Amino acid sequence: MEGVTGIVLAGGQGRRMGGVDKGLQQLRGKPMVAWVLERLAPQVDEILVNANQNPEAYARFGHRVVPDAIGGFAGPLAGLHAGLSAAAHPLAVTVPCDSPFLPLDLVARLREALGANDLAVAKTGDQPHPVFSLVRRAVLAHLSAFLVGGGRKIDAWYASLKVVEVPFDDEADAFRNINTREELKDA
Repeated sequence: MEGVTGIVLAGGQGRRMGGVDKGLQQLRGKPMVAWVLERLAPQVDEILVNANQNPEAYARFGHRVVPDAIGGFAGPLAGLHAGLSAAAHPLAVTVPCDSPFLPLDLVARLREALGANDLAVAKTGDQPHPVFSLVRRAVLAHLSAFLVGGGRKIDAWYASLKVVEVPFDDEADAFRNINTREELKDA
């Protein structure tokens, strides 16, 4: 069975949380990214953390930290690009650093549905969750060309690939992400 690299997306600016590094914010006594890593690690063969700030803090969790190769905080696709460029395995799964409740069967269910597609993305109800996806490393050249051409929108990139959406309605709460200080307190 093909190996899977886990890519934790922690490269954003945390604007909705006042410019703080969201993954390093405390939730129930430990940084949010620690909860994400704990849930993701048993599902993958290696983990990379995509971070553009505080690389030393992220490195303390014991995984390789890879910054965006594309400047200017270009969003989750830049994080995926950095992760795919460094990935040791033919498949990669992305998860955000601010979703500490991610499904324990995320990779298994996405992999089961991937088939001959380029990408499998989690979905609850009518809402796809593009930062929770399993992608073939083989799309790296295609993604690079999209980014070099100025593309930044995930849905525009997805539209040019073979994508399958995978329902997770039974675990809808698992995709809750924490964007604001209020949401952090509520969690």
